[in-house]
Amino acid sequence: MKRQDIDWDSLPAAGDLFGEMYLAETTPKPAPDTSKPRETVFQGLVICAIAAAAAAWLSEHYNFPIILLGLLIGLSLSFVAKDPRSHMGLDFASRTCLRFGVVLLGLQVTFAQIGSLGVQPFAALAGIMTVTFLSGIVGARLVGQSHYTGILAGGATAICGASAAMALYGIIGRERVNQSQFAITLVVVSLASALAMSLYPILAEYLDLTDEQAGFLIGASIHDVAQAIGGGYAFSEAAGSYAAIVKLSRVAMLAPVVIITGLVIGGANSAEGDPLWKRLALPWFIVAFFGVVLLNSLVSIPAPARDIALSGSKGLLLIAVIATAMRSRLDLLMQTGIRPAIPVAIATLVSLIASFAAVMLIA
Repeated sequence: MKRQDIDWDSLPAAGDLFGEMYLAETTPKPAPDTSKPRETVFQGLVICAIAAAAAAWLSEHYNFPIILLGLLIGLSLSFVAKDPRSHMGLDFASRTCLRFGVVLLGLQVTFAQIGSLGVQPFAALAGIMTVTFLSGIVGARLVGQSHYTGILAGGATAICGASAAMALYGIIGRERVNQSQFAITLVVVSLASALAMSLYPILAEYLDLTDEQAGFLIGASIHDVAQAIGGGYAFSEAAGSYAAIVKLSRVAMLAPVVIITGLVIGGANSAEGDPLWKRLALPWFIVAFFGVVLLNSLVSIPAPARDIALSGSKGLLLIAVIATAMRSRLDLLMQTGIRPAIPVAIATLVSLIASFAAVMLIA
């Protein structure tokens, strides 16, 4: 039987099939989309906000320092920073949120509070802060760290903990101290402050200090504002009130210390060829902080507004801390080890000893 030839032209389905195959082979393929995704602050900022909410919940339910929790959560999320889409948001959180948080912190301080401390206690407090600041620099030198690391450790211990460290870091810059070293400094400062809040009231009671002496000792030596005031009230109500005045006087010194530091070491973006006026220019958030303190001293701001500002300041600083921790490279953290922690420990011990000596001298 003779095989019958197939007339392919009479079969439209077959024609369509071969036509589609032909077009698929001959039609040029579109070039792959190599454009970068549009960067916004949304991705990184939302992650920081979620982490901050988790830290706040854990702090409220387990009574743990919120800044330390934020640091630990941020370090655990450091893998997020490998995605370039998060960089703009993380940079915004670690810089802009920090600066506005520092500005709002000024609403907690007035010049009247500083004046109520008295000349002799204020002079003693200034001496304690100076010795503590310098001990951080010396401690950094002893363990082979740069003096910039010592400035961070000494400044954070002498003034107001993580808030002061981040304000000083804005002057020093990540080119001089990498973010991993900075993260270690923040962790140790927060941990030392938490331990001091628990131990210093017990120490003051063991030494049989008066309410005023205990308030000065605690307010002059504990780093974080809330923990210094809490430690004072753990001793007595009178000690807590006096510790608040002493501690807020230290907070008021943030602007002068940052200004002097910037003049001595130069800003992170300053160069030797810059004109004098540019090298002496102050960061805008430090000028704003001083302006807010002045406003708070001249105008009676309602307590609810101050409470809202304090909550806002804490929230912004927490987000900034988390973003800084997320941008830290854990491999560099493993290389640096505990050396950046030693200047903080030395400065903390010197602060306690100097505060106790001042209490004995001005008693």
